[in-house]
Amino acid sequence: MRRATVDGTFAVGFAAVAIGILVARANPATAYEASLYTATPTVTWAAFAIALAIAVSTALAYRGRPQAIGIGLGALTTTAIVSLPLIRNYRFSGMGDALTHLGWTRDIVEGQIAPHELFYPGLHSLASIFHFVGGVPIERGLLLSVVALFVPFLLFVPLVVRDVTGDELAIGVAAIVSWMVLPINNIATHMGVHTNSNALFLAPVVIFAFVAYLRRRATIERLPFGLSPFSVLIYVTGITLLLVHPQQMLNVVVLLGAIAGVQFLARRRYDDHPIVEHPTTYAHTVVLGSLFTLWVMSSETFRRAVRGLIYGLFVADIGAGAEVDQAESSLTDIGASLGELFVKLFLEMALIALVVGLFVLATWIGRTKLDRETKSFVTYFGLALVPLGGIFLVYILGTPTMAFRQVGFIFVLVTILAGIAIAQVIGGLSSLVSRPGANAIAAVVLGACLVLGLMTVFSSPLIYDPNQHVTDEKYSGYESAFDHAAEERPHVGLGYDPYRYDHGINGVEREGVLSGASAASGEVNATEFEAGNYSGAYHGTDYYLTITEWDETREVGVYQELDYSEDAIAGVETDPSADKVISNDEFRMYAVDSEPPGES
Repeated sequence: MRRATVDGTFAVGFAAVAIGILVARANPATAYEASLYTATPTVTWAAFAIALAIAVSTALAYRGRPQAIGIGLGALTTTAIVSLPLIRNYRFSGMGDALTHLGWTRDIVEGQIAPHELFYPGLHSLASIFHFVGGVPIERGLLLSVVALFVPFLLFVPLVVRDVTGDELAIGVAAIVSWMVLPINNIATHMGVHTNSNALFLAPVVIFAFVAYLRRRATIERLPFGLSPFSVLIYVTGITLLLVHPQQMLNVVVLLGAIAGVQFLARRRYDDHPIVEHPTTYAHTVVLGSLFTLWVMSSETFRRAVRGLIYGLFVADIGAGAEVDQAESSLTDIGASLGELFVKLFLEMALIALVVGLFVLATWIGRTKLDRETKSFVTYFGLALVPLGGIFLVYILGTPTMAFRQVGFIFVLVTILAGIAIAQVIGGLSSLVSRPGANAIAAVVLGACLVLGLMTVFSSPLIYDPNQHVTDEKYSGYESAFDHAAEERPHVGLGYDPYRYDHGINGVEREGVLSGASAASGEVNATEFEAGNYSGAYHGTDYYLTITEWDETREVGVYQELDYSEDAIAGVETDPSADKVISNDEFRMYAVDSEPPGES
């Protein structure tokens, strides 16, 4: 294809991204959106689809400058998709942990705590910088920080593959697989304000530093104390990862430790092997492991997590089996199944993991055409998956949520290996059909996987988890509730404990209306609520009941009245024991008396 035609194609792609962003920006969210996907204009999705189609095709078919532009186009489009809550002017996105992180950031901004007093202050510190330097609200600063920490994943996955193999097709494939955002599984890793998930996107930066240290060792001058600049880069990126979330730092230490073990064994067995020529990672493993240990041992958060893991390992009804049984029962009740959910969440992950697993096995038995240097790195990463998988098994027996966080890190490595593996498959396929034919087949398959990956990067009713969109109305409703409510009455939610909103609005490290303790807030009793016994639905005490648009969408629209029916929710309005005290389009709060009028 002529250069003018190629440049014109790229112009169309970048124009499509611009149009998609402008249309999305011109159609901001005006009310709660159960699904970001259906609420975003169709024109935006069509424009992004055009851009990604061009990006996938050029990343596979071209080399050099055109491939780099294609990779840039795909990375820009993926970043735009991840940025949609920002682009469409969400007040905030995320509940649970996200609201607590908002509260910690507010504490830092208001001087209630210093960043180093937090267990993982990286995200909150970055958001504070956006707030002070950019003048943006704290909520928006956090959403900007999520995007800022995501971008390195798109940049460094193909850079790692470039340093490992130098194969331009593998670089293009790795870029495409990175656009699928495989580390996000929406069970324990999420696209939003979630420090453990945010840290996953920095892991390729540390891995790149390690690969650069091994591959560029002879071309760089040493710094004082015998350090190379790439050793310093490993330490700096590792510490940065530690500050965003220590669990992913631990995984990096395990990765480096596994590589150090491979190097040790190779030196005992071989005299002539690329691994023997590599500088060792012994010191890096010890230094980063020591930093991790020193950081976490002083934290009550870490000790509490360890106690929870040990408790889960030795209690029969805690662990993956119990959670799977509960989830399967709930899905069956609403007409769904675990198999359906697996397809939606994990199909593309499972296919790519299968290809990577077969590729690693083929490499070890000598059935690939990789050079010895590249095989060494495949061995490093492949063997590192063994201890990382062992940690996954421990987690799944004790704390399944942590297990799926571990899956997130494993898929960082799988994403990197997938670039090399799928490039080998395409190379083999081109011997059966033409190179353009092989590229076309790969583009179709990877494009389908890309769609599957991006359609579940955010929560939505498609995966039985409505969008955690925090609107202005909901935020102001809770703000009024905490400002004007009587202190002795607990705040109670409909299947959701409101204390997280107190964190987000009033901060975490202070004594406010709510403490986050179970005595101060909680969830209404579903059985009593459904029976119409609103006055006795929370421990027989007076309480404030909050019902939001998100609650009704979740319980009625998504969960199909599994726990709370539409009639029971509507019945609060006319019940004599319930007095509506705050109301807007998205939020209602009732003061519910434990004794209905006339019974006192």
